[in-house]
Amino acid sequence: MTSSPDGLPALTAATTAELDWREDDSGISPHSRAFDDVYFSRHDGRAETEHVFIAANRLPQRFAAWHEQRPFVIGETGFGTGLNVLCAWHSFEALAPPGARLHIVSTERYPMSAEDLIRALAGQPDLADKAAALIRQWPVAVTGVHRLVLSPRVILDLHLGDSSERLALLDGLVDAWFLDGFAPSKNPEMWQPALFAAMAAHSRPGATFATFTCAGIVKRGLKAAGFTWRKVPGHGRKREMLAGEIDSPPDDTGRRHTPWFRPPEARPCRRVAIVGAGIAGCSAAEALARRGVEVTLIDASRPGSGGSGNVQGALYVKLAADTNHQSRVYLGGLLYSQRWLARLDPEQLLWSACGVLQLGANEREARRQRRFLDHHGLPHTVVRGIDADEASSLAGLSLPHGGLYYPLAGWARPRELCEQLARTPGVTFVQASIDSIEPLEDGGWRLVGSHALKGDHTSVAIEVDQVIVAAAYRSADFSQVTGLPLQAVRGQVSRAPLALEAPAPKRVVCAGGYVAPPLDGVLTFGATFAPGRSDNDTLDEDHQANLEELDRTLPGYLDQLRQAGHPLAIENLDGRGGVRCASPDKTPYAGPLPDQPAWLRDYAVLAKDATRVPDVASSHHPGLWISAAHGSRGLASAPLCAELLASRICDEPLPLEAPLADHLHPGRRLIRDIVQGKRQG
Repeated sequence: MTSSPDGLPALTAATTAELDWREDDSGISPHSRAFDDVYFSRHDGRAETEHVFIAANRLPQRFAAWHEQRPFVIGETGFGTGLNVLCAWHSFEALAPPGARLHIVSTERYPMSAEDLIRALAGQPDLADKAAALIRQWPVAVTGVHRLVLSPRVILDLHLGDSSERLALLDGLVDAWFLDGFAPSKNPEMWQPALFAAMAAHSRPGATFATFTCAGIVKRGLKAAGFTWRKVPGHGRKREMLAGEIDSPPDDTGRRHTPWFRPPEARPCRRVAIVGAGIAGCSAAEALARRGVEVTLIDASRPGSGGSGNVQGALYVKLAADTNHQSRVYLGGLLYSQRWLARLDPEQLLWSACGVLQLGANEREARRQRRFLDHHGLPHTVVRGIDADEASSLAGLSLPHGGLYYPLAGWARPRELCEQLARTPGVTFVQASIDSIEPLEDGGWRLVGSHALKGDHTSVAIEVDQVIVAAAYRSADFSQVTGLPLQAVRGQVSRAPLALEAPAPKRVVCAGGYVAPPLDGVLTFGATFAPGRSDNDTLDEDHQANLEELDRTLPGYLDQLRQAGHPLAIENLDGRGGVRCASPDKTPYAGPLPDQPAWLRDYAVLAKDATRVPDVASSHHPGLWISAAHGSRGLASAPLCAELLASRICDEPLPLEAPLADHLHPGRRLIRDIVQGKRQG
């Protein structure tokens, strides 16, 4: 596969599998045109999966004995129809203790369409509920990582792309491998040394594997990578197959040249406190509570009272013309948020996937969009170019410009969403103001402050195993965060009552500002942007600025409303001022908090020669994390960052490729400053 300028495989649509449905003596089975091979036989496909992958990896016994807080992790090369995943899930659900969790990482270069998946799995009636859960979340065919929360106890990370490339980018370790895929004689490109090396590098000590084939290329590749293999009885007409394990995997995080990004060691995480109850903190609370962690969510105000307190907010992204890490993060975040919201609120009471129009309202933006379309091959179900006529049809209003259309984007109710997330079972909300976060002698942290309820200013002291700081620009008030660049950005949205018969946009429309479809009879538009300001009063001058921006975004719309008897003027506008938080590079911070003095000492040599990378693992404040600087696109970034933090805290594979996790790391700016000589110990 080709690589993009940022060094990762090209961000593009994954090629959907082309199938023939062939009838044999056992029924109709899916057959790959590309590899001229069958996915499974309807007569014995289920039995083969149970024998080759479930039994040969000793999963029934291992599931029954699993009492770790972290999940049991299965890695699979070749998702295919998903039958292996559903069978593993079925076995785990039947045998594992109630508190145990299962995490599956599966690669697939040619994903099936949802329609073919439904047909392929139709012959498994006892797996129908699991197949339905899978199909409900089936992602669009875009290369990269797609996290599917199949149940409260089971997560599937579907990595679309070449298996060797996908596993090389994996951040996580595996307990058991399903070495599947089309036969080596049919698909020799997959069964290469790079695949076995990637499996070894991402195995835990004692990880097992099983595969249906005994081909020499497979045996040699496994042995060279450090696996011990043995022949065991095969299934049906296949006399033999391979099974084995790796006792001592290579100790390689893939970060030899960036040791500062090596993840900290896993720590106890029974109790976690989160400071800040905006969308970043509340989505992290839900992610951890779903994993059985006892969460204390803390804020001086109610959930959704700060920058996440708007009644309606846009769920959108703006992707760079040339692929970069930031665009990959935000696209992954948008796709994850859509699945996340659908799972939390299937009736769409708190959100709408109405679509977002990003207009090319001036020549510079139109040129950027044309360049974007020339450089990307994303599916039209994700983004496509449209002309002015189609933009007008989609918006329900006359528009002079075309642009980009994101069908999966839309809007949400951030304040109500935060309130719902704070009520997640396992989450306790405490209204308090935290003044300091202090380390405990035996590990863990004490949060010290006072209650923020009216008339109650008694002191608060909360002791937990780990802490996530998610207090937006106020995160920098804590000593462990001081020095991390966080900028307050004031913004104001305007809201106007709109009669039912008044003309209104049917989609979110973005240009210099944005306007959303009316919600509960109110039109929301804005927002102003004032970096460095943290005041949140509602200002007439900002209402005026929003009206002017609305007129530029939807030319003639204000006149149309006026002529229809629904004029918008400052005196009949409501609104809300809020303060968002941004980083200098406009990418959020999501990861462990660096011990800044230690970094300045350990990596000081980089200021003299950036190629002299010390082989020193980074020092972090143990069990202290941050999710902040989500700016105006927090609905697209915060839920995925919450999953990233929860996965790191709970010692499970990440929902992003390792380079993208590093791109979000809070220490990235510190390393840059050291290299440029701006920070010294």
